[in-house]
Amino acid sequence: MPLRLIFMGTPDFSVPTLLELAAHGHDIAAVYTRAPKPGGRGMRLQATPVEQEARRLAIPVFTPSTLKTSEALEQFRAHKADAAVVVAYGMILPQAILDTPARGCFNLHASLLPRWRGAAPINRAIMEGDAETGVMVMKMDVGLDTGDVAMAERVAITDQMTAADLHDRLSRLGADLMVRAMGALERGQLQLTPQPSEGVTYAAKIDKAETRIDWNKPARAVLRHIHGLSPFPGAWSEVSLEGAPARIKILRCLLAEGSATPATVLDDQLTIACAEGAIRITELQRAGKAPMKAAEFLRGTPLKPGVRFH
Repeated sequence: MPLRLIFMGTPDFSVPTLLELAAHGHDIAAVYTRAPKPGGRGMRLQATPVEQEARRLAIPVFTPSTLKTSEALEQFRAHKADAAVVVAYGMILPQAILDTPARGCFNLHASLLPRWRGAAPINRAIMEGDAETGVMVMKMDVGLDTGDVAMAERVAITDQMTAADLHDRLSRLGADLMVRAMGALERGQLQLTPQPSEGVTYAAKIDKAETRIDWNKPARAVLRHIHGLSPFPGAWSEVSLEGAPARIKILRCLLAEGSATPATVLDDQLTIACAEGAIRITELQRAGKAPMKAAEFLRGTPLKPGVRFH
């Protein structure tokens, strides 16, 4: 028998899992997501990506501001779900909610736990130079990503990957993983393993103060910092254009040859010196403008060798 599920998620990352669970015949009794927020031109209220898909699928949508009230708990219990699936929901589930579904609440987390518990695992894995990451299905408890793990899939992180690239890969992979986990749960064959106590790290939310590029680091560290923040919030540096400082977000780059004082432009292809080695910018964005390839930028704004970023 297909499971009766509550799905809880908010951003684009969550949508493939919702669609795959529905496509595999599970009865999704309700979708919980964050309330619409003002956005776009005119600052009109915009439903979350998950709400938009849920309404398209004619699934009832709930947007409580808290799950800690007796009313929220009664509403949650009324769905009579076998299990809840949580993917980047953005709200803490209290113990009473976790205890409600007969078979538990299961979270899809975008790291290889216990590494990168918390809010920004995709960004942190790239920024810290990790060779691999992945997705895991975890049975939730009240701790921060501390529950027993059911299934995992690993993904190599290359120097070419941005946070957006990895986000999309893990989102699709995670949807398939959660479908397999719910299939095993349905058959009574889902096995859980406690997380190891060693190797715990926390993926803190990205702070704006850490988005400025530090050219006094080796080239690979600079590249991973840039790619881990691309496209949002974006790693940036300033350079003087037409006599005024201009902020430039760097979205993609390559490792390159060359050396000079860190932050110095080395050639006419936007190769920038780092403490060790250099990077070549391939895609960037000026403040208030659309992203563009470096070659396009250089046609309108040639930067001569010797110019320094800061």
